[in-house]
Amino acid sequence: MQIIGYVLIIIALGRFLAELFERLGYPGIVGEITAGLILGYVLTGVPADEMNLLAEFGIFFLMISAGLEITPEELHIGGKKALPVYLATLGVMLLVTLPFTGYHVGTGNILAAAILAVASAPIVVKLKRFFGDDYLHVALSYAIISEVAILILVYVLANFKGAESTLNLITTIAKQALFIGGVLYINYKIGIQHKVWLITQLRKLKSDEAVFGLFMVFAATLGFISEEVGMHFTIGGFLAGLLLHSDLVGTKQYERLETILSGVTSGIFAPIFFAWRGMNFRAEITPMVLYGFLVVYSVRFLLTVILEWDGKPISSLAKATGLVSFGILGLLVADLGNSYGVLTGELYSVAAFTSVAGIFLSATIGRVLTAVQKS
Repeated sequence: MQIIGYVLIIIALGRFLAELFERLGYPGIVGEITAGLILGYVLTGVPADEMNLLAEFGIFFLMISAGLEITPEELHIGGKKALPVYLATLGVMLLVTLPFTGYHVGTGNILAAAILAVASAPIVVKLKRFFGDDYLHVALSYAIISEVAILILVYVLANFKGAESTLNLITTIAKQALFIGGVLYINYKIGIQHKVWLITQLRKLKSDEAVFGLFMVFAATLGFISEEVGMHFTIGGFLAGLLLHSDLVGTKQYERLETILSGVTSGIFAPIFFAWRGMNFRAEITPMVLYGFLVVYSVRFLLTVILEWDGKPISSLAKATGLVSFGILGLLVADLGNSYGVLTGELYSVAAFTSVAGIFLSATIGRVLTAVQKS
């Protein structure tokens, strides 16, 4: 079978199950992951290189969409509340990983802790009906902070593991910090001094396709620079989405961009990404791995309920469900960490299995909370 045949099967089953799970009250990505888990046992001879490339496009567009969900100002405000929660969660998850490495701290523990502390921006958005607008910004800020953190961290740790010298490592990290800081600073200056000019120029574009094409050039440029400084190219996509928010480009241009981007992402590349990650789920499931998942989920869920308690049980549980949503991005980073030799053995299996099973469990809890709220 040609690659196009595999792609059509994956998209068709992924979208079918996504719609089915949406009707059952679950986020559509749960159906797409399920499609991948099923197809992993059915399809043989799938060309891995080509599918990996398409899946990379999927995470690229998903990170752009995550960036578009929130403005830099909202990230700044929400991040003030979300960052302490994330750091506390990261610290606790680091302690949880220690039994898997004989209580010795290494790069594997650090990366695994970051994966186990991540939240999924798409699931947070799906559960936004539980949040007031203020808390949605906090939850989404947490998800974005945690997702960007693991993408940066996997490459920092890979550089650390393969660094020829301390100077080489410091130089790489400095370039990454300068790139991100420089892009955000330029955005800040444009927003103050050239906002009206930018909106005026974008209004001259006659079609939605032209707006989308111009944006893709910008996102691809940032993606290439991200790779040049040693980070995943999807960081550039996220920054592009974050920078071209409605406050900067105007509501009309933002809506033009979001409409076509949503169709490309949700209709094509996201189903491929989620299904392909499901098809490549190869973590060894042992009693110890299952036990590790239950411990990780229980500890993190209880910690989040305590940190985000607002006096209302249903609301507090809903907030915890959003923040403890893990995410398929964690599986991607676990695979990357494993390929670099940073994350191995049972620690890899726990991180990978939790990234998938955590989504299902959080979605189920969210479904139960929805039923309780309606009753």
